[in-house]
Amino acid sequence: MKYTKQSILALSIFVAFVGTTSPQFAQAASQSAKANPVKIAQTATGLRDLWISHGFWVRNVVSATIAGNTAAAAAAEQEAFANAKQIAAAIEPFYGKAAADKLFVLLGGHYSAIKQYLEATTASNQDKQDAASKALSSNGGDIAVFLSNANPNLPLDTLRGLLMAHGGHHMQQIQQLHDKQYGEETQTWEAMKNHMYGIADALAAALAKQFPAKFS
Repeated sequence: MKYTKQSILALSIFVAFVGTTSPQFAQAASQSAKANPVKIAQTATGLRDLWISHGFWVRNVVSATIAGNTAAAAAAEQEAFANAKQIAAAIEPFYGKAAADKLFVLLGGHYSAIKQYLEATTASNQDKQDAASKALSSNGGDIAVFLSNANPNLPLDTLRGLLMAHGGHHMQQIQQLHDKQYGEETQTWEAMKNHMYGIADALAAALAKQFPAKFS
């Protein structure tokens, strides 16, 4: 199942709502809010690093699990959870600890659904794959609601679409690695990486619009 075109479309719509999805265009988007474009770019860079680390460690869990290397999978899983904690902590200065804790729980649900899909794929169990896919979509919707409620610059439907596409990338990557479609998986990773960068940049721009004083 391909998600690249949907991802690009959803991200393009998100740009229109938020105003920008890359640090180099942050100045134009933030002039009226008197936010410092350098600080926006720094925040976007930090968020990019966190999101790409998420993709990196989850991919390590997937590849190690498929290879039957339980020690490597366990080590990668530990890093994936540490990364989720860091992503959640990134919003604490803006929304407080309770919100950060809530996001961490939601991100844990995101990982849990990915792992369910991985286990179902390795077991060639279509019914469990379908159930995991639904769980991943439901969790993506929950994260979208949480973030959209927190920040009025993050439109719910568009954010939900972005997170659905992100979950789709995970599932596509798992299937391709399981089927030894390594060339195809490199293309999925490239699309996934750019998609995560776009999400990180858009979140940074939305935060700058909502909290211009913190970016002054």
